[in-house]
Amino acid sequence: MGFISVSEFAKRYGVAERTVRNYCAQGKIAGAVLVGKTWSVPVDARLPERRTRQRKPMPLLLALKEQKDAGLKGGIYHRTQIDLTYNSNHIEGSRLTHEQTRFIFETNTVGVDGESLRVDDIIETANHFRCIDIVIDRAQEHLSEGFIKELHGLLKRGTSDSGKTWFAVGEYKRLPNEVGGNSTVAPKDVSLAMRTLLKEYNGIKRKSFENIVDFHQRFEAIHPFQDGNGRVGRLVMFKECLANGFVPFIITDELKMFYYRGLQQWRSVRGYLLDTCLAAQDNYKELLDYFKIKY
Repeated sequence: MGFISVSEFAKRYGVAERTVRNYCAQGKIAGAVLVGKTWSVPVDARLPERRTRQRKPMPLLLALKEQKDAGLKGGIYHRTQIDLTYNSNHIEGSRLTHEQTRFIFETNTVGVDGESLRVDDIIETANHFRCIDIVIDRAQEHLSEGFIKELHGLLKRGTSDSGKTWFAVGEYKRLPNEVGGNSTVAPKDVSLAMRTLLKEYNGIKRKSFENIVDFHQRFEAIHPFQDGNGRVGRLVMFKECLANGFVPFIITDELKMFYYRGLQQWRSVRGYLLDTCLAAQDNYKELLDYFKIKY
């Protein structure tokens, strides 16, 4: 019986090398052997079947809902609100610190000591907290254009952008834009592109983790809104992980450059973005372990 490398197996099935190594370590690939620090996979090995969607809400979703409704401080809901809001906003240029974000969430006030803060940063931080609440409350809701537009409308409500005649809050963009120097879908084609994407995604009965990441990359490539695409896209990704029984994750500032590289090279090397998301997922799992939440 012959063997192939992890990278060859990963390329054959279009999955991340990290995923293959995890399968080997968990004994999910029959006949895989560890030679030194490298796994060798039987040439005729098959990819393990993906797990099915959970019928009942995962323990994390139940905990987030319960703690949100109870107004509990110091739990996983509290930590998720602060970490997800800070990191997602910071990636997009917000100047608020983690502590300032925490202060706004915990007190609903702004503490300023000898420094200037951008009003939009403050407004979008408060708005993002509300967006997370919607994601938690409606995590198992069918993903639709209406839901995505609602998130955008709430995120940008009351900002300086909302007062611009050419900026469509809660609606698709009116002017062409780009992301990372790359062109995106033209405004006149966005509606069709989004409907097509959602139809294909919602047509998948048992969504995998990779399906969710693929939707995110395609959403960002369309870039349907004038601004706020990254934050809305990451909120949707968090929701879909909760809906489909996968541990969600937060892209931190430390992972930002790997995340951007993964988005740009998704079509050629899926492993870049998948590995970044899995690394972020590992970080979130550490929080769940600390708070004794099963996953």
